[in-house]
Amino acid sequence: MKEMIRKNIAVAGCGYWGKNLVRNFAELGALHTVCDSSRETLEQLVITYPSVKGETDFSKVLSNDEIEGVVIATPAAQHYIMATEALLAGKDVFIEKPFTSSTAEAEELLRISEKQNRVLLVGHLLLYHPALQTLKKYVDSGELGDIYYVYSTRVNLGQIRRDENALWRLVPHDISMFAYLLGGTPQVLSAGGASYLQRGFIDVVFVTLKFNNALAHVHASWLDPHKIRQLTVVGSKRMAVFDDMEPEYKLQIYDKAVAGDTLSIKSGQAVFPQCALTEPLLLECRDFIHSIAERKKPLADARMGLTVVKALEMAENLMSNGSKC
Repeated sequence: MKEMIRKNIAVAGCGYWGKNLVRNFAELGALHTVCDSSRETLEQLVITYPSVKGETDFSKVLSNDEIEGVVIATPAAQHYIMATEALLAGKDVFIEKPFTSSTAEAEELLRISEKQNRVLLVGHLLLYHPALQTLKKYVDSGELGDIYYVYSTRVNLGQIRRDENALWRLVPHDISMFAYLLGGTPQVLSAGGASYLQRGFIDVVFVTLKFNNALAHVHASWLDPHKIRQLTVVGSKRMAVFDDMEPEYKLQIYDKAVAGDTLSIKSGQAVFPQCALTEPLLLECRDFIHSIAERKKPLADARMGLTVVKALEMAENLMSNGSKC
């Protein structure tokens, strides 16, 4: 039986990433309106999706009673004010990462969403990745044992931004994965970065955090010869690697460990769990739709968004105090 989905979603901001959100909500049959300041962009989208309305005025989106959910995919500097307006207008909100530009803004959006009883989803896309979902089950079941440390590498040559640095553009992915797998509120132990291409815009960052008893480290850069999207989890019983660049086996579980007091090394066979090939963005969009219909918290909720912004702000402050080249 085909799932019945209401056509009640508007996407505001239909640029590079926004077009992907438009495509997925349209495929789900939920797209009502596309909103963008560019009339040329709107004209192209309306041709592609003839049943969808185009709007340049965000206030008209908010005043339309047929629209229940608003997706905000505009530049990060606009997130806070647009999300505030949408929540106060009684709309449920999906806001792309980074959630906000400060902890204070993130806390205020969380407060407003709870007071208004509105859904607030933050676009931490990789939480919806089937391979990460499977890895989460391995962690929660204890099959990896106690988690000693995790580390991730997120590097490529580009896409270089002029409105966000590499810390705020890239690292939210990794901090959200760390928080999802390990739980708790992170402490940022160290953060270093450097600007090479644009004065004042960090191109490469190294951040080390602590979640409960586990260490977490991320290296992120848009100035690197290789495209790497890899997360490694080291446990007391087994180890795991989530490699998003692998075409088939994105999750690998290694039967490797060091045994207790004897410090003897165990090196068994690797296991390659089968993970669904569903596009993570489709799953994220579907979660927003279901959260609206069922009045439930999404997987990537505002508290996760707040956790990530707090960590980013702590890292930025550390770099400002002397760890930036």
